[in-house]
Parts: sequence; C-alpha cells; structure tokens
Amino acid sequence: MGKYFGTDGFRGEANKNLTVEHAYKIGRFLGWYYSRGKEEGVRCRVAIGKDTRLSSYMFEYSLVAGLTASGAEAYLLHVTTTPSVSYVVRTENFDCGIMISASHNPYYDNGIKLINASGEKMDEDTIL
Repeated sequence: MGKYFGTDGFRGEANKNLTVEHAYKIGRFLGWYYSRGKEEGVRCRVAIGKDTRLSSYMFEYSLVAGLTASGAEAYLLHVTTTPSVSYVVRTENFDCGIMISASHNPYYDNGIKLINASGEKMDEDTIL
C-alpha cells in the first residue's frame, strides 16, 4: 500500500489507488472528528466543491455518504474552485471544507483536499 496523504491532501489515480471506499472513509472520519465536543443535536457542517473530472462526481457522493453516516451535514458547492471553497468555509462558519480536484494533474488522477475552518490547508497531524 502506498502513501495516500501528500502535501495537499489525498491524491491518486481514480479507481486504482484512490477509490470511493477511501472517500467514504474520509467522510466518516471528518464527520466524527468535527462532531466531537458539540452539543447534543448540533451537527458539524462541511462544504464540498469539485472540479469537472468525471471521477469527481463519484467521490462527491461517497464523501457525502460518509459524512451523513457519521451525523454531519454536507453542503454541496458543486463545480467550483479551491479558493472559493476556502472562502465559503471561512466566511460561512463551516467546520471544514473538501475540494475534489487533482489540479494540474492528468484527467485520470484525482484528489481530495481538506480545508480547515480558517480556510487553510488542513494540517497533516489532523489527518494522520
């Protein structure tokens, strides 16, 4: 098994070393992590954006499934840019954000970038 978490989130070739199962588990973890310490009935809120890669759509659904399975609320920003997800997370008081994109990498790759409540790249320590 290779390294999944790199300098800017999880990256890999879609359906090979980055799968819907990975996305689901990431969603479950984030929902659990950001729900800790919240009052009864208060759910964590996660904003999700994506690029236009075909695999972004399946990763979006898998992330939402994992988030909602752990009691979180997922807000879909649909096709957008990474800076816009950061902006929305910061200004609309989300617990975190997710951008599904592999940026400049080939179309068959994809990635899941995690954004903290300040709109910045999430620390590796949080994920690992």
